[in-house]
Amino acid sequence: MKQKCKKIVRNTSIMVFLLVLVFLCFNNAGDNLNVMAIDAASNSATVSGASEIIASATNDVSINEIMDIDSIVDPKTDYSVSMYSNTVTMYTTERVNVREGAGTDYDKIGTVSYGSAVSVTGITDNGWYCVSYNGETGYMLGDYLSEELSGMPYVFVGDSRTVQMGSVIGGTSNTYIAKVGEGYSWFTSTALSQISQYAGAGTSLIINFGVNDLYNADKYISLINSYIDEWTDAGIKVYYASVNPVEDTTVTNEEIDSFNQTLKSGLDSRVTWIDSNSYLKNVGYSTTDGLHYSNSTYRTIYSYYMSCIS
Repeated sequence: MKQKCKKIVRNTSIMVFLLVLVFLCFNNAGDNLNVMAIDAASNSATVSGASEIIASATNDVSINEIMDIDSIVDPKTDYSVSMYSNTVTMYTTERVNVREGAGTDYDKIGTVSYGSAVSVTGITDNGWYCVSYNGETGYMLGDYLSEELSGMPYVFVGDSRTVQMGSVIGGTSNTYIAKVGEGYSWFTSTALSQISQYAGAGTSLIINFGVNDLYNADKYISLINSYIDEWTDAGIKVYYASVNPVEDTTVTNEEIDSFNQTLKSGLDSRVTWIDSNSYLKNVGYSTTDGLHYSNSTYRTIYSYYMSCIS
């Protein structure tokens, strides 16, 4: 009996020892797993370039859920360049950015205004031009360079009404050549030379002078008719927009109607007449001082111009 008890005690001791050993192994393994998890997080942070992990992983959240490694990888656009044997001169058709590489993900090194001559030294396989810019090599998107100097799509020429319409409408496709309080004299001395800078093949030229000098109708007719050959040959489509109605100011709508009728009948047939005067009388308009319009009315006028040009 004693011997049997000793055997039981010995067997029990062995079982307890084995249980303790198993417990210690699992405990150490858990510590090792924790260490491995920390190392993995550290390695992930190193690979992704992050300096710090500002979130703690729980048993329900994985490292990938805390940090999306793919989302912070931002490779630059890949391209190749074919260089020209001789530099080619091209012209900007818009205001264009110059970048360090052939893609919008490259830093901008400058901006070139509309109508500028650009020295092109090569072309990329993704639609960009390699250019010489202030002694540096830069890249410009091919959509905005042309072998011929083209005109701005829309050139508006006029007085304070055109100035205010421009401030309301704006637009990168529009150029406004206008000055407050001016008429025929400023048109001949200043505006004509500016028209040649901005208007070219494909330009719609919209002229709207007269409210400040309704007595100069014949002079406007003579001047515009003398330039119509030059403008037409250059690919410019010419429009004359009627002087629009007023409310209580120094001129009357009867005087405006007379001016409009004289111009419409005297201008060359290649000048398209836009009767915005009749249109505003029909749909209604509002002024801020009897002469100049509210923002909503300027938008109405601009929309009507565009519908006539279309």
